Amino acid sequence: MDARPLKILVADDNQSDRMILCAIVKKMGHIVCEAADGNEAIEQFMQQSPDIILLDVIMPNLNGQEAAREIKKLAGEDMVPIIFLTSLQEASDLAACLESGGDDFISKPYNKIILQAKINAFSRMLKMHNTLQQQRDVISENNEHMKHEQQVARAVYDNVAHSGCLDLPNIKYLLSPFSIFNGDVLLAARRPSGSIHILLGDFTGHGLPAAIGAMPLAEIFYGMTAKGFLMADILREINIKLKNILPVGYFCCTCMVNLSFRKQEIEVWMGGLPDYGLYRHQTGEVERVKSNHLPLGVLSTQAFDASTKRYEFLPGDKFYMWSDGIIEARNGEGELFGEARLFSVFEDKKSEDFFDRILSSVNHFCGENGKDDDTTLLELSMVDESVVGKVDIDLSSGAITGPTDWHMVYTLRNETLKTFNPLPVMLNILNDVPALRHLSGQLYTLMAELFSNAFEHGVLGLKSELKDGAEGFAEYYRQRGEAMASLEDAYVTFDFDLTPTQKGGCLSIMVEDSGKGFDYKNIKAEPVNQTNVMYSGRGIPLIHSLCDSLTFLGKGNKVKVSLSWQTQPEE
Repeated sequence: MDARPLKILVADDNQSDRMILCAIVKKMGHIVCEAADGNEAIEQFMQQSPDIILLDVIMPNLNGQEAAREIKKLAGEDMVPIIFLTSLQEASDLAACLESGGDDFISKPYNKIILQAKINAFSRMLKMHNTLQQQRDVISENNEHMKHEQQVARAVYDNVAHSGCLDLPNIKYLLSPFSIFNGDVLLAARRPSGSIHILLGDFTGHGLPAAIGAMPLAEIFYGMTAKGFLMADILREINIKLKNILPVGYFCCTCMVNLSFRKQEIEVWMGGLPDYGLYRHQTGEVERVKSNHLPLGVLSTQAFDASTKRYEFLPGDKFYMWSDGIIEARNGEGELFGEARLFSVFEDKKSEDFFDRILSSVNHFCGENGKDDDTTLLELSMVDESVVGKVDIDLSSGAITGPTDWHMVYTLRNETLKTFNPLPVMLNILNDVPALRHLSGQLYTLMAELFSNAFEHGVLGLKSELKDGAEGFAEYYRQRGEAMASLEDAYVTFDFDLTPTQKGGCLSIMVEDSGKGFDYKNIKAEPVNQTNVMYSGRGIPLIHSLCDSLTFLGKGNKVKVSLSWQTQPEE
């Protein structure tokens, strides 16, 4: 029995019976309150909040059964045991007492031992009920706290692993998480050169544990893509980060793609994912693209292989990426959807709307069974670059004002020239200037052409005219390999000078190489246009079209360009 005395309401219209019952209950050590009819019983319940009610069935004004119904209604979720006091013997009458809200009954005349046993039993039930209610309230409070924490964590997760440029017109996608957090990651971002980086990742498991690794992955992906890093550099950085932070047995199956509009190709790296589909618009055939690497976060830096495969990607071609949630979708019998059913969708050539047909096939196969894993599907189409528009890269991680007046010299020598791409490092510095951020694509192309001309033609001494045809390209790269192997005392120096002006600023870039130079006096440097675009000889006109001024100095191994901008409107 509960250590504290219980408060027990005794409701009986017979005064002598009521007095006897009250005396018995008091002798048991409990507190008693009384009622002479059903209405008084309800009033006493509302005023005294008794723990147990001993309620006579037959009473004037309002009988016991009617009073029981009203008391149970007022009690709500609280447990208030009602023990009926009755001389009724018919089973139907006793059943009616229980149906009206009674929990037990005791026959007149009262047996003290049975009455005490019933009160003790209900006391234990009350104690258990109160404990359960307290635990329920604690669970509810903790659940609300957890939901709030999840909402905050979800907001942080969404801000870090945001959709990037997945809203571009050449991308269709579905990202359907199994729980609040998603083990599938789908990221897309434009490079300064105008190409698109897309990453689909499928972490081990699903939910919060699987989503934790997505935040550093997304931060590296967006940050390095915006600064112009190549896929191989980004993949190496993500791999070592996941290798260091994820527990043993956790990894990220990944496909990363670079879509180049100008080259009309896609560059693909796949590790640990099922086969993907590359649809060829001209032939109607589907080429399987297979994983040839382990997932990210498994291998050390030394063992990691960042090599990629390149595929021609012509207008109308489509590349399909999916997580294993598509292939491993199950129907009511536990049967997997599987690769065979997935690729059979491409066999029907009546239309090229494969994205919606894949989803329809999976949903029809699963029926009402639902899903038990994160599901991701993406369709990437080749379109003209004008369809997706200009590059809009968010580099808001820099300072609000940024540096406005500085000078820097950056020199690359032999081994660095052979193995290192300096563009991301230099562009990262330039993009710390807020005014230059909206020019990131223009800067990338300008810097790429300046470096290519200085290294390829200046240092290595290669002739641009070789690239007029397929055989010329082969000869060009043969000579390039020989020149790289015999490189000595070579350098390319970038001299940057940023100065503020009354209405904005000016960036001057001097590039000097260790080459022999060339006769630049009769060089024509008209801006590049649709009529003079060629594979060879386009570097100087292209540079001229991207800057305000272009000047050759010395023996032709120095070139100076300037680029100015306004931060205030002209009066």
